[in-house]
Parts: sequence; structure tokens; C-alpha cells
Amino acid sequence: MSLLQRQVTISNKLGLHARAATKLVILANEFDANITLIQGSKTASAASVLGLLMLESGLGKTIDITADGPDAQAALDAICALINAKFDEGC
Repeated sequence: MSLLQRQVTISNKLGLHARAATKLVILANEFDANITLIQGSKTASAASVLGLLMLESGLGKTIDITADGPDAQAALDAICALINAKFDEGC
């Protein structure tokens, strides 16, 4: 199984804050995949709200997302769609 990677830019005003991080964790847990978010020298599991908050990702920040496992492609697609939809916050 190969590691898949994609890059996405945070586009919602509040960045990866608690509510957005919680949505991402809930979504990530729907897939059979190990998903990691990387920003600069910081990395966090998509299964950890606290880890995601520690990335301190704000508006305009670029994040690398990696995934491996049986559902890696579907997980990447879904997480990128959530981030690109501004976590459904409408801002």
C-alpha cells in the first residue's frame, strides 16, 4: 500500500479551530486509513483534535495531508473537500 499525499490551503476565516478540527476528526474516523496533516515542521494525526489544534493552522496556511490504508484515496478526497468547503462554516 503506497502513501498518498495532497496539499490544501486553509480558506476559512477562523482556520483549523476546535469546531473545524472536531469535524475533521469525525470525518477521518469514517475511513480505514491512517491520515496525517503536516504544516511546516509540525505533524498531527487526523484522529486527534488536540493534535490538529497544535498545528495552529490559520487562514491561508498550506497543509500537506498524507494517507495510507485501504480507504486512503477516499479519505483524502473527503478531507480535502471538507477543508475546501471551509468546514461548512460559510465564511
